[in-house]
Amino acid sequence: MTNENAKTVWLVCNPASGSNDDEAVTALAEAFVEAGLDLARIVRFPDDPAPSPADLDTAGVDILAVFGGDGTTHSIVAAAYGWRGAVLVLPGGTMNLLAKRMHGDVPAPEIVARLLGNPLKTARPNVIRTRHGIGLTGSLAGPGTVWNEVREAMRNASVLEFVATAREAISQSANGAKVVCAEVDCGREDGYAAITVVPHEDGLEANGYYAESLADYAGQGIALLNRNFRDGPHDELGRHKRLRLVCPSGEPMGLLVDGEPFDGGAEEIFELAPCEVDLVTTKEFDG
Repeated sequence: MTNENAKTVWLVCNPASGSNDDEAVTALAEAFVEAGLDLARIVRFPDDPAPSPADLDTAGVDILAVFGGDGTTHSIVAAAYGWRGAVLVLPGGTMNLLAKRMHGDVPAPEIVARLLGNPLKTARPNVIRTRHGIGLTGSLAGPGTVWNEVREAMRNASVLEFVATAREAISQSANGAKVVCAEVDCGREDGYAAITVVPHEDGLEANGYYAESLADYAGQGIALLNRNFRDGPHDELGRHKRLRLVCPSGEPMGLLVDGEPFDGGAEEIFELAPCEVDLVTTKEFDG
């Protein structure tokens, strides 16, 4: 029997993401039912467009759940900006950084199960504001962003493409135009192969990644492939409310926001800002 007072849910999933096979989506749909929620629609992104606030309000949606990787989550949350409902971010990709921030490192069905009998708790965590849009999990700037192409080659399971792109990545990381932090006293004057910017409640955490030898560049590349930047040789550049990254040579810098590539300029501004839609958090509901 359907609970007429159940919250209405739309679930967005992306078949191209790491955990979005039919079996996983079916298990997740069952979890919503068991949690006493009304799963009214499954949106297959990107074949179906990202729902807008008007779409969600017209359908009477209370919770918009997104089951995908960081790139899919970025698109769905950005499209929902300004909505009065709540977005439930579920881990359905490779790294799932925002899902871990909101729920801890737990599987999607368990997160949904936490909603049963518990009040819905939401938060508006700090994110990165850029001229390209928001960054929910982080940005990467500099020639080191070329390693994103290597990661894509690994996804495509092409050995020849992987070898070619890895060789090019090492060359570009070593010889590409570096980026520096401007207007703040942090880091090397000659810049870095990559600077990461990650949002926290007390500021934007910046780290500069460099290498002094080809072996270091190869090691850094492996770290970048895994998006575990702490494994690469780096300098801690502090936490800031605002960062201006500059390529001193005047060349456009490589840029990734939430793991997705953008056309960077010779200068990019990153600012700390609150998320403009409520995100469901379940960290305290762990038992």
